[in-house]
Amino acid sequence: MRTLDGRYRLEQRIGVGGMSEVWRAHDQVLDRPVAVKLILPGPDGQHDPVERIRDEARSAARLVHPNVASVHDFGTSCTQPGRPVPYIVMELAEGETLAAHLRAGPLDWRISTRVCAEVAAALAAAHASGIVHRDVKPANVMLTPAGVKVLDFGIATPSGAPDPLPPGMLMGTPAYLAPEQLDGAPATPAADMYALGVLLYYSLTSRLPYQADSTSELLGARRRRPPDPLPEIDGLPPEVAELCHSCLADDPAQRPTSLVAALLLAEAVDARVYVPMLVPSPRESASTSPWSERAATEVTEAVAVFDGRDGR
Repeated sequence: MRTLDGRYRLEQRIGVGGMSEVWRAHDQVLDRPVAVKLILPGPDGQHDPVERIRDEARSAARLVHPNVASVHDFGTSCTQPGRPVPYIVMELAEGETLAAHLRAGPLDWRISTRVCAEVAAALAAAHASGIVHRDVKPANVMLTPAGVKVLDFGIATPSGAPDPLPPGMLMGTPAYLAPEQLDGAPATPAADMYALGVLLYYSLTSRLPYQADSTSELLGARRRRPPDPLPEIDGLPPEVAELCHSCLADDPAQRPTSLVAALLLAEAVDARVYVPMLVPSPRESASTSPWSERAATEVTEAVAVFDGRDGR
């Protein structure tokens, strides 16, 4: 088996993406299982600058939240002379992805809402720290015995930072990208909220809010028409359907914040989530979102709501 820096023994490849692969590994120093993401070369055979990936990993490592798979370490490994391969060591979240669960069909609305409440809580913590995930999707949501874990914060980015990609290339999964990202705009928290809306829609219906049979058809459909409305779902509270619709708004300013989404979704299923203390003031919210009145009330009343996993 291959060992990185004499410490991380790669045991089994558990995921492959366009720009990375993830391995189950063993940390031989601390004697614990971990996940190791190897950053692969781009289409032109070149790696992103190591310094940029390291800086992004450092930002993500400062993000501590019950619903976030933590970043533990960063390093480089030379697989070829003079060509270092960056890698990120993360918490190994044991469980099954939301994508795997959804292969059997849509989830009960209560489960979908609870899962998305915890995803929104993780995003609220990230957004409060100025971090945007950029790739919220079912494959990056792990359902564990302890609750939801949002994966892949290791390559998140500061809000508003441009993606260093060649023209015509997109960062993220096309079906979950916000309209402004398709036009090349930098990712912001509002882009994550669009992805959350798609995630909620898919969890409730087991299909995307756009009808298409290929990526090119999907992108064309998204530019031509609005997303399909949610079908009637027995028992689904109207405020959850309204939230889903608002997350999918073309205008980023019309989407709710991650904090409001976390609190509203948790309230809909009488759940409790952990939301960060660092939140925009009601005055800041009022200037950007039609959800500001609800945000001001809920931030005041529930700025620190715990789900019981913190021992309180």
